[in-house]
Amino acid sequence: MKRLHADQLSITLGGHPIVQSLSFNLQSGEMLGLIGPNGAGKTTLLRLLAGLLKPDSGTISLDDTSYTKLSPQLRARKMAYLAQSGTAHWPMSVERIVSLGRLPHLSDWQKPGENDKEIIQRIMAQTDLIGFEQREFNTLSGGERARVLLARALAAEPEILLADEPVAALDLAHQLEIMALLKQFCNQGGAVVVVLHDLRLAAHYCHRLQLLTHGSELANGAPTEVLSESNMAQAFGIQMRKGTGPISTAFTLPWER
Repeated sequence: MKRLHADQLSITLGGHPIVQSLSFNLQSGEMLGLIGPNGAGKTTLLRLLAGLLKPDSGTISLDDTSYTKLSPQLRARKMAYLAQSGTAHWPMSVERIVSLGRLPHLSDWQKPGENDKEIIQRIMAQTDLIGFEQREFNTLSGGERARVLLARALAAEPEILLADEPVAALDLAHQLEIMALLKQFCNQGGAVVVVLHDLRLAAHYCHRLQLLTHGSELANGAPTEVLSESNMAQAFGIQMRKGTGPISTAFTLPWER
């Protein structure tokens, strides 16, 4: 089932075209990886899909309903956005931060009820945060913070999760941990759009990749198709060396040829 669809999106920021005539589709149970060099338009596309930016042209729909007909609260219930390098700007407990994910389901000034508290505890258990409830966010390690922010997004019980570089600056073990949680979300019927720079993680975890360059789509399909020698050369200016997987562990840079 097509959950999220965008057609011919374009946006110019600061006088520069960032996304140009770009289309997008996301299916239920799918993890789609947005990949490409810096400045390719990945984060801007994600912010457009999250409704944080308004396109200059093009349309976005959720379950065949245009964004223009969806209230922000309804969209927030169906879709969660995990920002790049998210943080808390004041001392807050882990439990409090995770509970913020329930806000789309509460009216103004309404406190979380018993059902909300049960959901928060379930999500904290799922993200291995039991015992961290009263810890202040600012005292946590990078990997622990990443789990807390993911838990906050999951606490909204969204159907779609938009994650912008959720494993950036994490060590390998924590990267694998976060990607496994995203995959579990998809296995349970959700759908994920994730911006990734690590092409090996993208190849291993994502069902489909969309390769962007200069704000446009260069390739879209299975990792084995998108991570081809010609696409890597055109998008990144690198040459792949032969390996055993869908993407080699070694590259040749332009000045090394």
